[in-house]
Amino acid sequence: MGLQPEIAKHKMAVSLVDVTDESKPRYAGVNDTVMMYAASLPKIAILLAGFEEIHQGKLRDTPEVRGVFTRMTRYSSNADATRAVHMIGFESIAKTLTSPKYRLYDPKLNGGLWVGKAYGGPHDRWRRDPLHHLSHGATTLQTARFFTLLSQGRLVDAETSREMKEILSHPGIRHKFVKGLAGLRGVKIYRKSGTWKNWHADAALIEHGEKRYVAAALVENPRGGKILEELIRGLDRIICGSPGGARLD
Repeated sequence: MGLQPEIAKHKMAVSLVDVTDESKPRYAGVNDTVMMYAASLPKIAILLAGFEEIHQGKLRDTPEVRGVFTRMTRYSSNADATRAVHMIGFESIAKTLTSPKYRLYDPKLNGGLWVGKAYGGPHDRWRRDPLHHLSHGATTLQTARFFTLLSQGRLVDAETSREMKEILSHPGIRHKFVKGLAGLRGVKIYRKSGTWKNWHADAALIEHGEKRYVAAALVENPRGGKILEELIRGLDRIICGSPGGARLD
C-alpha cells in the first residue's frame, strides 16, 4: 500500500489476531506499542468500566444506562460518552484500565488505552496519560487485546462479554473497516472507530464465515479513512483467503 513512510515515522500502527481457535490465537503487529491519539476509539474503555461498575453493584443497570452505552458506542455520540464518563468517574475508568485483571494501560508496554478527558468540550478534562500526555490514547496491541478478551468472553464475565458484543454490533457509522468489508458475504463486525482531524482509528472483532479475527489500526494521515478501508480488505484476505478462494501465503 506504499505506507512504509508512515510506518517508519511511527504514524501508523496495526495489530492482527487470528482467534478462529480461541485456545491458540495467532498474532502479528507493527508499531503495536506506539501510543497515538485515538479520538473516539477509547470509548470502549468507558464501556468496559461501566459494565465493571454494574457487575460490582456500583452502577444501576437501567434501560437509560444501556441506551447511553449503546449510543456512545454504535453512533460514537460524544454527548452520551460524556454522560457515561460522569456516571462512572475518571478514576474508575483508569482503575479498570490499569487493573491486574486487564492491564489495558500498562507502562511496561508503553501505555495503551486511556481516557483522560470527556467528549463534551475543552474544559471537561481530568488528566492526560502518564507516559505520552494524551487525552484519548491507544496502542493497537492493547486495543487488539480488548477485542481478543471480548471474543474469549473474558471482559467482566462471559455473559457481560455477550452483552458488550451486542452493543458493539450493528455499527451506525459505515466507514473505514465497515465500508471496506461491505459487500462480502457472511461477515459480522463488532467495532469501534475514531476520527479527529488527521488521526484515524478503527478496531473490530470480525466473524467471516468460519474465520474469526481481530484487527486494530491507528494512522495519522489526511487519507486515513481511505487507508483503513483498503487495509481491512488486505487483512481479511490474510485470514480468510482471496474472494476466489485461493489462500494468500
